Amino acid sequence: MNIGKDSIGMIGVGLMGHGIASNIVKHGYPLVLLDHPGNQPVDQLLAAGAAKVASPAQVARQSNIVILCVTGTPQVEDVLFSPDGLLQGLRPGTVVIDCSTAIPSSTVRIAQAVTEAGGQFLDAPMTRTPKEAAEGRLNLLVGGDRALFERCQPLLRCYAENISHVGPIGAGHRMKLIHNYVSLGCAAVIAEAAACAERAGIEASVLTDILAKGGGAGVALERLRPFIESGDDSGLRFSLSNAQKDLGYYTTMADETGAAHGAADAIEQLFKHGAQNTPPQTTLPHLVSLLAGGTKSQQ
Repeated sequence: MNIGKDSIGMIGVGLMGHGIASNIVKHGYPLVLLDHPGNQPVDQLLAAGAAKVASPAQVARQSNIVILCVTGTPQVEDVLFSPDGLLQGLRPGTVVIDCSTAIPSSTVRIAQAVTEAGGQFLDAPMTRTPKEAAEGRLNLLVGGDRALFERCQPLLRCYAENISHVGPIGAGHRMKLIHNYVSLGCAAVIAEAAACAERAGIEASVLTDILAKGGGAGVALERLRPFIESGDDSGLRFSLSNAQKDLGYYTTMADETGAAHGAADAIEQLFKHGAQNTPPQTTLPHLVSLLAGGTKSQQ
């Protein structure tokens, strides 16, 4: 199969998926989108030649490769197994690439179902933010057959800068959860520290400067720094509810593998507190305000 001529299906055109879809179209691939109320505006994609259909089964019928970019495991399972789901329209040889964040044990079951239906499967979750998605500079952590991984690389390189094959099916989602635990865990620690500093009378710029010159330096601080200093949350457009979900997936995986997760349990509870006490889709930086007593304004 010539990857360059494949028709690509896209299910999940949200903050991350929209950037992926834009770059796929930019590189000349035919693109079919699932019409869904959770999509970002798709007018530009349609103007560039993309088509939209009403069900996952229709996406499958018109695609050689289908990319899933939905919220999590329940949504992935619904896309696959619903009455008009992806498996109902899957053609022999179709490749399903799941870029969502999911529970690895479910990923293995889904891959088996795709294989039994005649398809092929890669789990390829991503790191970085919607900004890098729009720029075509995501990081991908890919699990699955290496030959299939190599064959799909030209497509993956349309929207990703760093692409790592991390092991067999499920390894991509396992590595993504480990990555997000570390990344979100660092952000949680900094948010809690920033709230404490505020209540203790430490100036925000002093806090961030000292951390940046010492053990607090890193990506998490730089993403939170604009909010800590001026209330600008654009550096980390990741919701508290998604953070809670990802930590829950991580602790589920840790349970299933017999790994310790005491620190993760505490961080999950912190995100749960944040999600339950802020408006829906509030971004993670606002955890600083919540913990400090709500002194910064929503941007």
